[in-house]
Amino acid sequence: MNRRLSSRFLLASVLLFIASHAGFAAPPQAGEHSSVVTLNRKADGYRGIWYMNQPSGDKYVYKYSGGLGTYCAKHKPFAVYCKQANKTFFCYGGTTKTSNRQLLHMVSYYDHSTNQVPRPTILLDKKTNDAHDNPVISIDEKGYIWIFSTSHGTSRPSYIHRSTQPYQIDQFQQVQATYLDGEKRSAITNFSYMQAWHNPGQGFICFFTKYKYPAARTICCMTSKDGVNWGQMTRLATIDQGHYQVSGIGTKRAGSAFNYHPKEKGLNWRTNLYYVETPDFGKTWRAVDGSPLSLPLNHADNSALVQNYQKKGLNVYLKDVCYDSHDRPVILYLTSKGYQSGPINDPRTFTTARWNGMAWEIRPAMTSDNNYDMGSLWIENDETWHIIAPTETGPQPYNPGGEIAFWTSHDQGETWCKKKQLTVESQRNHTYVRRPLNAHPGFFAFWADGHGRKPSISNLYFSDHQGRVRRLPSKMNTNFATPQLVKTSK
Repeated sequence: MNRRLSSRFLLASVLLFIASHAGFAAPPQAGEHSSVVTLNRKADGYRGIWYMNQPSGDKYVYKYSGGLGTYCAKHKPFAVYCKQANKTFFCYGGTTKTSNRQLLHMVSYYDHSTNQVPRPTILLDKKTNDAHDNPVISIDEKGYIWIFSTSHGTSRPSYIHRSTQPYQIDQFQQVQATYLDGEKRSAITNFSYMQAWHNPGQGFICFFTKYKYPAARTICCMTSKDGVNWGQMTRLATIDQGHYQVSGIGTKRAGSAFNYHPKEKGLNWRTNLYYVETPDFGKTWRAVDGSPLSLPLNHADNSALVQNYQKKGLNVYLKDVCYDSHDRPVILYLTSKGYQSGPINDPRTFTTARWNGMAWEIRPAMTSDNNYDMGSLWIENDETWHIIAPTETGPQPYNPGGEIAFWTSHDQGETWCKKKQLTVESQRNHTYVRRPLNAHPGFFAFWADGHGRKPSISNLYFSDHQGRVRRLPSKMNTNFATPQLVKTSK
């Protein structure tokens, strides 16, 4: 071996040693095979993935479908505002120039100082067309950007990445994370429906799903100080065939709202509403009234129950969890008569459940036309709440999404007023409206569009607090671009 090759070999060995001992994979070397997970490439525009699930054999074509780059409700968050950088960082399920169905994990930001976006970074190719594998984003107290790349079940691997520089999206390294598995440490290689929250001084608390653990969908929670070394996986509930959950983090607590799949009905049915929380970063768990819980919950009738919708014959589709000025939870969800698309299962009612300190106040908000009409909840203060959701009929009625509306309540959800319709005369349904963490007024809501009944292109959008909507550029000829304003109602 000559001296130059020897020096390169020594340098590569040192980098590998440092990276592996720090819990990060070594950066890829020039000439490495394309099977390398971390791509760190630039795209020339913003293109969301189109996805469908379960053909229905009727005019609605699928159980649900559309432009699902910000899907699904059980993935959180997709965007985080950082005051230190004055940027909203976001991720989404993107796709290639030649396909609207090849899932790429994309990372970018909106610069509030310049009102521009850069070319997005292609983090990895997930090797699937399944939008259940969409990523989520978190940012630690030092400004490092973390991307959690989920998987739908156990057939594909999951990944964790961290940016190599604070507040930068150009380079990421794969994190070789482990969790405490009994008395040994095991690699974290698979998780579904990830919801990642970072609390300064404490670290990460993540809510996620493990398949067949033992329920078909077992909801779990796990914490880590540094994102590399994680504690035990705490199973929250294993009732019948399992659960979907949405979570949130308050000032002094983190909580999960969830439903369950009755054994005799199958996984397309989900009912009841439950809520659990931890006041000490996952060490102990309790119901909303403070009574302790023994986990995992394994019976449908338990003290975490918020409302028994099974008795009412209604399905429950979870959307969001927020906390008010008293650090009390408010849950946003939708109820319907069944899982199939179409008017047969109307009314589909957006509903809020607010804990007032003594009891749950459950109030209907507005109706929509599909179970997967995903909206989010913003609590500015105790007098001002917002829901932004595709509640207005779109070009593909009774398919997921529609036209986006901005709703406001000044009485804690008792009544709602439509402040503004944000999209009009659309060719494709808009859907999966997401609330950024620490939302800035300039980047207040984030979503995508797509045809509800056939594969299509999918654009990505964001709205400011005033309801002005901008479309992210699908094609960029420069390194930075200003998102274009689109037509909204008066």
